[in-house]
Amino acid sequence: MEEFIARGFAATRLDDIAKRAGVAKGTIYLHFKDKESMFEELIRTAIVPLVMRIGSTPPPAGASVRDMVENFARTFIQEVATTRRGDIVRLIVAEGPRFPAVADFYFREVVSRGLAGMRAMIELGIARGEIRNRNLAKFPQILVAPALIAVIWQSLFSKHAPLDAIDMFKVHLDLIFGERRTT
Repeated sequence: MEEFIARGFAATRLDDIAKRAGVAKGTIYLHFKDKESMFEELIRTAIVPLVMRIGSTPPPAGASVRDMVENFARTFIQEVATTRRGDIVRLIVAEGPRFPAVADFYFREVVSRGLAGMRAMIELGIARGEIRNRNLAKFPQILVAPALIAVIWQSLFSKHAPLDAIDMFKVHLDLIFGERRTT
């Protein structure tokens, strides 16, 4: 992970990974076909389990859809946006267009699962009357957009203008669900 994050996908060399790991380059080939398969395994071990855990965590009894989405956002921001996992996401965003096979893999393993989970929550919100705009189910990306903004902002601009990603997400949810009344 450190080599990919430090150098980017294109510039990372298996020689450098082997050196950092303290093994011979040939040892890497005992486990991985090439750099791409190694990066795919990084995604499988660093991000996919988190996506699966977030998607399989049952909502608390009586939780609103907004509560469920807020819990997702809080977990995503704490475990991705402000960690090394966020660096992997940024790497996909930056280098995915030049390496479509890597981007396709990330879409299949991470994005499609996340979108399916968001779409299911949106449809539940529509069925419960919590979400009025039925078209949101066509575009679950809208619901998670602030999470991606938080990942990008954290790496590029946080030293200039810190972002409270949780509060930003709550404002975003106010736009979708209506403002939450405080008692």
